[in-house]
Amino acid sequence: MTTDLLLLVGGLIALGVAALSERLRRLPVSEPLLGLLAGIALGPAVAGLLDVRPLTEDHTWLHTATRLLLAISVMAVALRYPLGAVRSRIRPVVILLAVAMPLMAVITAGLSAWVLGVGLGAAVLLGAALCPTDPVLASSVVTGGPAEEDLPARDRQVLSLESGANDGLALPLVLGAVAIAGPLTGAEAALESLWQVAGAVAVGLLTGWLGGRALRAGEEHGSTDPGPLALFTAVLAFTVLGLSGLMHVDGVLAVFVCGLTFNGVSTGSERTSDVPIDEAVNRFLVLPLFIGVGAALPWEAWADLGWRGPVLAVAVLLLRRLPVLLALRRPLRLGWPDALYMGWFGPIGVSALFYLALEAKRLAVDPTVLAAGSLVVVASVVVHGVTAAPGRVAYRSAARHGSDARTEAAPDRSR
Repeated sequence: MTTDLLLLVGGLIALGVAALSERLRRLPVSEPLLGLLAGIALGPAVAGLLDVRPLTEDHTWLHTATRLLLAISVMAVALRYPLGAVRSRIRPVVILLAVAMPLMAVITAGLSAWVLGVGLGAAVLLGAALCPTDPVLASSVVTGGPAEEDLPARDRQVLSLESGANDGLALPLVLGAVAIAGPLTGAEAALESLWQVAGAVAVGLLTGWLGGRALRAGEEHGSTDPGPLALFTAVLAFTVLGLSGLMHVDGVLAVFVCGLTFNGVSTGSERTSDVPIDEAVNRFLVLPLFIGVGAALPWEAWADLGWRGPVLAVAVLLLRRLPVLLALRRPLRLGWPDALYMGWFGPIGVSALFYLALEAKRLAVDPTVLAAGSLVVVASVVVHGVTAAPGRVAYRSAARHGSDARTEAAPDRSR
């Protein structure tokens, strides 16, 4: 009953999303927000039609569901742009991964310790889980006609690539947090991180190269039909995820590396065919997940947090990323409107839920971590979903105003 109803409601919302299409991108709403609101309405807190236990009590399904959705999402990111464009954005993406992401983890951990009054272990678990920028929520900001009209290609590409790469590369931070909070030693965490990341890169490179070569060979011999071709990378993503699980390496990172490698090996026509399918799957698969999350929100655990929960959510949304991007504005070569926009739109979503569930799976995590973490995720889904469209319009206005001001200030050399 629960699964059938979830699929039915998710399908009905997906039909509405498909019908509205680009018009929805111009409204202060997103697919994850629609799913979340539907889950709340159907869940035990309101209608009681979806009878599920709170996330703080049952999180086993969450790890699997988010892992599958992240695989599709990071594959879509890897295929979204030509490889030449990806190479041109390496410098800012590396800065965001190597400098901004650890700083965001430290800031979030500090805010968690200060606001919630939790110990070091719980604070670093929250910091590590909430630091990555989510590719699923970010896709509603950087894709579609309105985004292409309002935002420069550089900003959209950097946000996309950062969100695709940092989901997998946040794992060493999470393992370090597990070492601080649990029985895992620092040396064990370092060795596991090395194996997970290095193994993921190797698996991704090999499978991406094999997939690209196989598809090119099939095209050359006329044996690949357009239908299977369009779904090829979605199937490839799940294949890589399964192989990574068997080898105990970072599956999300492996899929992202596989997608980039496939992007380089395959032809431009193959990438063009696969991108719309991956984007569509990413856009619609998010609905059942967030319906389930909305139904399983831990309202009682949130109430136990008292005023500290909302204060933490506001503090994290305002201080986790925006000050870091403003401080790195010059190294990132961003103007003020770009730094403000990219600093604000670093949403927290599916990747955070994935790592919160992973932490709970690895050790007996404090329920406060799941309660506070899920509250921050929901706050991000709501706030970033509501402000995405107005934020793009505000950026366009600010950028245009700055361009007009520079034009007026420039000396007239026509005389």
